[in-house]
Amino acid sequence: MSRTALVTGAAGFIGFHLARRLLADGWRVVGLDALTDYYDPALKRRRLALLEETAGYAHVTDRIEAPGVLADLMAEHAPEAVLHLAAQAGVRYSLEAPRSYLESNIAGTFELLEAARAHPPAHLLIASTSSVYGANTAMPYAETDRADHQMSFYAASKKATEAMAHSYAHLFGLPVTLFRFFTVYGPWGRPDMALFKFVAAMLEGRPIEVYNRGEMMRDFTYVDDLVEAVARLIPAVPGAQPVCEADSLSPVAPWRVVNIGNAQPVRLGDFIAAVEAALGRPAERTLLPMQPGDVPATWADVTLLDALTGPRRATPLAEGVQAFVDWYLSEYRAGGAGPR
Repeated sequence: MSRTALVTGAAGFIGFHLARRLLADGWRVVGLDALTDYYDPALKRRRLALLEETAGYAHVTDRIEAPGVLADLMAEHAPEAVLHLAAQAGVRYSLEAPRSYLESNIAGTFELLEAARAHPPAHLLIASTSSVYGANTAMPYAETDRADHQMSFYAASKKATEAMAHSYAHLFGLPVTLFRFFTVYGPWGRPDMALFKFVAAMLEGRPIEVYNRGEMMRDFTYVDDLVEAVARLIPAVPGAQPVCEADSLSPVAPWRVVNIGNAQPVRLGDFIAAVEAALGRPAERTLLPMQPGDVPATWADVTLLDALTGPRRATPLAEGVQAFVDWYLSEYRAGGAGPR
């Protein structure tokens, strides 16, 4: 009998790739997504259509913050693993619409935790973000570092979910792993992310916007590598003993946070050069100051991830960028169509 996984945000960028990976591994997947209009819902519907073509996938369109939705799903399907990726994303948008982060990221995660309390899965896995490291300057970022100075409401909402999950792990014995993702990119990516915006602008002959005059470093993580790591973490249920000195395992709960990154920070200028090479054309740059809430650099310490999952996949940047460009040209440029 197939194991069942519940994936929230299943029509989103990472949720879509994760759901496809679980289906390929033989899981039965129940997907939940509200198909909101933060970015083009047509892209979400195209992802969803691919999932619904696959045997073993069942979809529910609803909001995670709607009272009872998650509890009903977990009561009906009794998932062994719950992978919570639904969230309001984006640092810059959190300056414009902070309430959406409160509702989705905090209230939505509360609904998830209450549902898991009533119908405990074998492992509850929740997406966080490298943005929680905020004003930290010591790098690479390690999970055992203090992370108390978030620089955007998006990051603050994610740090809040980490703390909320810890309390439920302690009080109710829920085994919880949180992922701190580092700058994920790849095919089916979000239109508000840098790679998508760069490719769209360059193909249309527009200049690209380069923040902090390009003096940025990011730990770009290819989506397939990230999904591989998450899949390997499903059986890595937090226990009573740390797995290594770098373990963030709580002393009072089956709870840990895990960085998922490439462990190789890349200058933004080098990333743009990879996009230019993949497209075979130069980029015209508009140099802009640092955006409020953003940070100049990210870099993941992956010692704990390696201890939990073994040797990591690390897709070369040029290969990952080319895969995105190939997808973009197939999805949007066939027949002269642009982004919708």
